[in-house]
Amino acid sequence: MVKIRLRRMGKRHAPFYRIVVADARAPRDGRYIESLGWYDPRGKELKFDLGKANEWIKKGAKPTEIVANLMKRKEEVQNERAS
Repeated sequence: MVKIRLRRMGKRHAPFYRIVVADARAPRDGRYIESLGWYDPRGKELKFDLGKANEWIKKGAKPTEIVANLMKRKEEVQNERAS
């Protein structure tokens, strides 16, 4: 099974995450198939390619709960900008 999940990076008390598509059996910070963006929880910054994420979901990838919430947030921001 393929999942869209977070890959932790950064320093010990300064986490920084990449949003990646990875095999569910791979370690959290291990090998991944494709990088879709990044998320900085300290600065609340988010850069995420929703188009690629939706393509992977159509192929059967399952986003984790946190990534699904980030996708919703990104969609809301894009809808606000479009209005």
